[in-house]
Amino acid sequence: MKFISWSVNGLKSAINHGFVEDFKRQDADFFCLQRTRLDKGEEPIQIPNYYQYWNYAEKKGYSGTAIFTKYKPENVIYGMNNSTFDKEGRLITLEYPNFYLIDVYVPVSGEKLQHLDYRLDWDHAFLNYVTNLQSSKPVIIGGDMSVAYQPIDLAEPTKDHHKAGFTKQERTDFGKLLDAGFTDTFRYLHPNLHGAYTWWSYRYDARERNVGWRLDYFLVSNVWKERIEEAKILSEVKGSSHCPIELDANIEI
Repeated sequence: MKFISWSVNGLKSAINHGFVEDFKRQDADFFCLQRTRLDKGEEPIQIPNYYQYWNYAEKKGYSGTAIFTKYKPENVIYGMNNSTFDKEGRLITLEYPNFYLIDVYVPVSGEKLQHLDYRLDWDHAFLNYVTNLQSSKPVIIGGDMSVAYQPIDLAEPTKDHHKAGFTKQERTDFGKLLDAGFTDTFRYLHPNLHGAYTWWSYRYDARERNVGWRLDYFLVSNVWKERIEEAKILSEVKGSSHCPIELDANIEI
């Protein structure tokens, strides 16, 4: 099966930059979106043969997630049963007979780290949520995790070592998630590949110079890591400051 995840930074803008054509070209079984930035009830595209699931932030034009899938789930969970975080539309979970799929947009700590404590509280709640799910069946997590885990995951680690997304606290929390029984699918197949990024600043021609960060991930429960067939960064796809990522896995429903 083919999974795609893309932090689109405004779905309406992405649509104006060819999103529908890119979507159809990928022909994924599951297509996870983050940062849709839509208001409650908005569903700006209808694509045949896909079920659609949307989670909206209460705040207008903020955050938001969506999943398009060819396979109707047994159950859909919006949020993680946490009133502090669920108002922001950051999480959708689809349940199937043999696995859970989570689409997630992790909070950003802020340019001056003003939201770091909030982010760390989120990390703790999310870890508890996915650990509970994983106790019953394997879990696949796809999304914008807002962290570059290791120095190899960003172009200028020495310069950026105190910036949001590369603080010691955020990286430690991501490590706790992996230690809870998850595999970073891209690093599993490409452990030493440098220059592999999923986000670039709009400033200073960063994308053209490939001065970026790897902030987007597919994680799978360790019991399924042997099922990973391919993990790709689709850097040629434009339309957002992030590019899509792809996971191909030997999974059946």
